[in-house]
Amino acid sequence: MTTARKQTAFTRPLTPSTELAAVIGSAPQPRTEVVRLLWEYIKTNNLQNPTNRRNILCDAKLQAVMGKPEVTMFEMSGLVGKHLS
Repeated sequence: MTTARKQTAFTRPLTPSTELAAVIGSAPQPRTEVVRLLWEYIKTNNLQNPTNRRNILCDAKLQAVMGKPEVTMFEMSGLVGKHLS
């Protein structure tokens, strides 16, 4: 017998803002999936700082989400949260 998983804040699908949708798509996604898709975008576009790989160098699309040209991976989660509803 399988039990249904409880819907938590991390697993509940959230709608991305227009700016975030330009990076990850417009479909509602749970926070965990949003972060995974962001990392996929960052790695595909080679946006990690080569001297300090914990920093992300924002291209035009990411800068619209993050609000500045470079962010740390720790800042990223908080900044992205503002673009989910």
